[in-house]
Amino acid sequence: MSAKRCRLLARLALQDLWHDRMISFCIISALVAVIAPLLLLFGLRFGIVSQLEQQLISDPRNLEIRMLSSGNYSQAWIDHLKQRSEVGFAIGQTRSLNTLADLQKDPRHFIENAEVIPTASGDPLLGNIHLIKDDDVVLTENAARQLSVKSGDSITLRVSRSLEGRLEMGQRRVHIVGVLAPTYFNRSALFTRQDLLVMLENFRDGYLTPSLGAQDGTSLAQHIQHFARVRLYAKDIDQVAGLEQVLNQQRIETSSRLADIENVKSINRVLGVIFNIIAATALLGSIASLVGSFIANIDRKRKHIAVLRLLGFTRSGVAIYVILQGLILSLAAYLGGYSLYLFSSSVFNHVLSTSQITGQMLCRLTPIHALIAMGLTVVISLVVATIAAYRATIIEPAQSLREL
Repeated sequence: MSAKRCRLLARLALQDLWHDRMISFCIISALVAVIAPLLLLFGLRFGIVSQLEQQLISDPRNLEIRMLSSGNYSQAWIDHLKQRSEVGFAIGQTRSLNTLADLQKDPRHFIENAEVIPTASGDPLLGNIHLIKDDDVVLTENAARQLSVKSGDSITLRVSRSLEGRLEMGQRRVHIVGVLAPTYFNRSALFTRQDLLVMLENFRDGYLTPSLGAQDGTSLAQHIQHFARVRLYAKDIDQVAGLEQVLNQQRIETSSRLADIENVKSINRVLGVIFNIIAATALLGSIASLVGSFIANIDRKRKHIAVLRLLGFTRSGVAIYVILQGLILSLAAYLGGYSLYLFSSSVFNHVLSTSQITGQMLCRLTPIHALIAMGLTVVISLVVATIAAYRATIIEPAQSLREL
């Protein structure tokens, strides 16, 4: 078919739709009544689930797997654990009693038995805060407030031990390079390099540790360091279950926020099932309605189609004419449905964002979603229009004109 004839068909299709604008409006309205609610429903589902997933992903505590009991883990075992694809961060931790120390700024500002937590590059809790020098530490906001210090200040870390009946005090000056917000850790604690934490344990165990000012004690020459626990974080929330299962298979008792993660996944699955059932029902109803509307419209225009055939249009030309009308109607219906969705979603966003219960749950679609929805609308309308086009191609001009 020539380009000139295609342009003529397109012009005739538009003029015919405008001539029967009331019927065209009814068909478009029927499509809008399906498209707008489906877009709104999917927008609510996507907005709620994506917000819940974002909260899970952005909170590093959801990636943490805690070891509930103490063990005896070598550095080689920890290095092997780090090589697993499920692991995002892992570092050895000493016995619980050896992870406490006193922090002091001056005689008026001090904290007794603050937690000392090992850290390294890639720690999910610290984010972009990095420890460059050996004496660099990060304080939690609670500890910084009690000590009245800020990033750039220095404090003294103190520990004590009883060696051969003598009370000895070890201390070291450390430099604060960052303060951790209380969002994910609200206790008084100090994050430091693993070497300093090991040093505190060795000091309490009676070993010689000159870095803490201790000149007495057993030599560390034959000492092999082992760790009681591991600070462990999965690479992402989908790896938490698998990593926890690996540890449980090694008879290591653990705890995690796997239940919260599974709850969000369950919500996603339930909302997905609900949406799919409603969408399938609405689509089947709209397809049945469109098929009936298009076929009834074809039967009503039998004489017009017969005239087109007598004017020289082939069966394929008539089919293209009907399909073009279906495409125009579906695009107009999608634009109307999407416009109605934009208005309704803005109302939802306003109401939900100001609610104390739902907070920031929003109804939203991405541009990709909008394009996919438009593509599905066009495909469905083309399928329906093709059925109507077949109906139009079997019309015999002579038989139709005989009824005039």
